[in-house]
Amino acid sequence: MREKPFTRPTIVAANELLAQAARTHTEINKLVLRLGLEAEIPDDTSLGIEKKCDRLGRTVLSRPEDVVASVDGSFTLAEAFVRQALTFARRGSEDPRQDAFLRGLSRDGYVVVWGESGQRPSLRIALPNEVDLPATDDEVRSLLKHFQFSVAHGHLDQAIEAHTRGEWAAANAQLRTFLEGLFDDIARYVDLSRAATLSTSENRRAMLAEPQVGFLAPDRNEWTPDGKNYINGLFKMLHTDGSHPGLSDEDHCTFRLHIVLVTARTFLRRLWQGTQ
Repeated sequence: MREKPFTRPTIVAANELLAQAARTHTEINKLVLRLGLEAEIPDDTSLGIEKKCDRLGRTVLSRPEDVVASVDGSFTLAEAFVRQALTFARRGSEDPRQDAFLRGLSRDGYVVVWGESGQRPSLRIALPNEVDLPATDDEVRSLLKHFQFSVAHGHLDQAIEAHTRGEWAAANAQLRTFLEGLFDDIARYVDLSRAATLSTSENRRAMLAEPQVGFLAPDRNEWTPDGKNYINGLFKMLHTDGSHPGLSDEDHCTFRLHIVLVTARTFLRRLWQGTQ
């Protein structure tokens, strides 16, 4: 059982797919029984299918870490719900609700494995367990709120919303803006008066590597004067446009989102640890 394996947008997308794809009360009632939620969502045909799905989604979001036992093992309620919703997905479907759900799974670090005709799809973790993207997303948002980096937080929200809609160019642009704004915010938090004298975001990132600040580590190639470092390399990659051989726009946008989240968590953690 994994802790917090899915983000809120993915759970919401799963619920919207379910409301679209479920055709009978019997289908929903069976799902409710599998999740052990019959006390919260009774077998009541007077409640429409969409309203019943809405109540189901709200219940899952309010108690995502509850444990559900099944013949396949024990899962959190969120994971069990998402896996059940996936059984309503159909290979080759062009339904926008299904597209949003599948993009959410990809964003959370999962790959959908489509079986033979008649077999239900399954999930495979696409990244090592150590790279727990939903937990990373939660931690980044929590730390952004802690430091009151509200503008950067807004750009991250817009990036994820654009990714959910499949608007890759908009998502990429918001990811660049988020990361640039994050380092600007960190520079101002570390030394507001010094940061105010610097005219560009790159200057403020360079400031973070100055010996008297010591936030970015030159000896680990996080920032170096010659520009051949991790931070500069990441920004160069984030500023590329056009096609990428061997990658779809969705693949590359999702890759950018993943690496930006992991990077943001690393430096927000460092900032938080330095304030303790």
